Amino acid sequence: MESMSERTRRYRLCALAANLGLLAWVVLWNLSLSPHPHLNAATLAVVWAIPLLLPLPGILAGKPYTHAWANFVLMLYFLHSLTVIYIDEGERWFGAVELFLTSVAFICNIMFARLRGKELGLKLKKLSEVEKTERSKYHTD
Repeated sequence: MESMSERTRRYRLCALAANLGLLAWVVLWNLSLSPHPHLNAATLAVVWAIPLLLPLPGILAGKPYTHAWANFVLMLYFLHSLTVIYIDEGERWFGAVELFLTSVAFICNIMFARLRGKELGLKLKKLSEVEKTERSKYHTD
């Protein structure tokens, strides 16, 4: 792996800790802190863990692209936490912990992907450049 600045490394570690923390929290919440009264707790914990496991190999490997798209997965947990905070008074603090971990993971994923992408020289083309390329490819005058 190419060298990484100290600031980028800190965001990577923060993102890694928050993503792993969220995974652990979701499993702990569903298995022991507040198991569902009518559904199998282990099954529910696995169902809530699977989306977080999908980007985990890339996050562990420090791939900026994976950190960026992992944020789409985090939106499920962001919405879930807000719903729990709003609706379920008995589990409000569980939702608050989920919201905190999700927000930290989201911010650190963004910052790591941005900083590491710059260090590696990765960048997205501007939309105007893409449009020019597409026009020249498909429009013959």
